[in-house]
Amino acid sequence: MKPPAPPSRRIGDLRELTPARVGLGRAGAGLPTEALLAFTLDHARARDAVHANFDTADLISGLRELGLPPVRLSSRAQTRREYLRRPDLGRMLDPESQRLLKDSRRGAGEIAMVIGDGLSPTAVNSHAVELVRNLVQRLASDGIAIGHAAVASGARVALGDEIGEILAARMMVMLIGERPGLSAPDSLGVYLTFAPRIGCTDAERNCVSNIHGAGLTCDQAAFKVAWLIREGVKRQITGVALKDESGDATPQRIAKPV
Repeated sequence: MKPPAPPSRRIGDLRELTPARVGLGRAGAGLPTEALLAFTLDHARARDAVHANFDTADLISGLRELGLPPVRLSSRAQTRREYLRRPDLGRMLDPESQRLLKDSRRGAGEIAMVIGDGLSPTAVNSHAVELVRNLVQRLASDGIAIGHAAVASGARVALGDEIGEILAARMMVMLIGERPGLSAPDSLGVYLTFAPRIGCTDAERNCVSNIHGAGLTCDQAAFKVAWLIREGVKRQITGVALKDESGDATPQRIAKPV
């Protein structure tokens, strides 16, 4: 029996294809100092992203410049600590926000957009306005306008269901910070729900995720989101019944984070 042929590529070559930690080597029973320090730094960045300040003033200013003056909302999570310990509170609006929404309601059947802090305010602060800028341009070419905009603190994805139900929105577009990873502390996600209402399940949503410097660009993400909005409204569905058939070319190479 012939011995297996040696691999044509070294495991170290994988480092050129992915930001994942591969082929780190070892020093005795542990990691080399450089690899350990890099891990510690990335872990600290992920923790910082979770606890970063949510820059609502800058987001509101950016949306106003795009012609989308937002209403400012809050969930029932009073503090960041409570938000992290009580996910259920992040899915419900506080009473004052409910009143503000009802007062701002203009008509049923419009598309509503919410920017929420989620688990990475850093991601939202960094990418949300640029993504909305690209999205608005793409939707305009399809004759689609965003009817309501909001910036929500202490938000979980399902907070958009209550907001959408109060507004009687046709489609909810929720931009929110994703759980930070060791290679992507600033990853933004977009969740789309047709006919949002309290009690929607994740099977009724579409998600475009990994929007950050080493993942999808804001332009690529806006292309996918605009396609899903257009097709979701046309077919009156989102979630498992609506597959992303936008045909957008997916990068063959995963870039290393800068």
